[in-house]
Amino acid sequence: MNAPGFLVHQLLIAMPSMADPNFARTVTLLCQHDAGGALGIVVNRLAPLTVGDVLGQLGLESLNPAITTAPVYLGGPVQPERGFVLHDGDTGYDSTLAIAQGLWLTTSRDVLAALAAGRGPRRALLALGYAGWGAGQLEAELRDNAWLTVEADHDLIFDLPAESRWEAAARLVGVDIARISGEAGRA
Repeated sequence: MNAPGFLVHQLLIAMPSMADPNFARTVTLLCQHDAGGALGIVVNRLAPLTVGDVLGQLGLESLNPAITTAPVYLGGPVQPERGFVLHDGDTGYDSTLAIAQGLWLTTSRDVLAALAAGRGPRRALLALGYAGWGAGQLEAELRDNAWLTVEADHDLIFDLPAESRWEAAARLVGVDIARISGEAGRA
C-alpha cells in the first residue's frame, strides 16, 4: 500500500523545538503521502466538543454513552469545519481511504450514522480538520528535524488517553522526549 520513500501509516511526533502552535507536542497519523504532498490527522489534540455534540448537529441520535461522550479531536488547521473519522473495521462507507490493513479514514456521513446506530466500527476517532503539506514540504521539515517518525500503533491511537500519546509515541522510537531540549544550538 505504501510506496517506497513515502510515510503513509507513520506517526509524526513533533520535536520539542516545534515552533508552530498548530503542531507543538502533537502526534499526527499520516494518511496520504506522495510526490504531491501529504495529509495527516492529529490524534492527540482535543476539541471542546463530544461526538454527541457533532451527532446532534447532524440530526443523528445515539443512546450509547460510550459514543456520545467520546471526545472530538482537532485533526489539523486545514478545513477545521470538515469531519474525518479514523477507524478500524470494514470499508463499507461511501468515502473511505485505506491507510493500512484494518485502518481507514472516512469522510462521509454514513460512518457517523452507523456509529450512532451501534453498527459502526469498534474503534473510531472523530477529528475536525486535517494537517496538510504541499509537495516537498514535509520532506523539508523532516530534514530540519522537526519530526520523529515511527510506524503507527493502533492501540496508541485509539486506546491511550490523548494527553499521553505524545510521550508514548516517542517511546516507540526509544526516545524519552521529556529529556530532549527544545533549544537549538551549535557546537
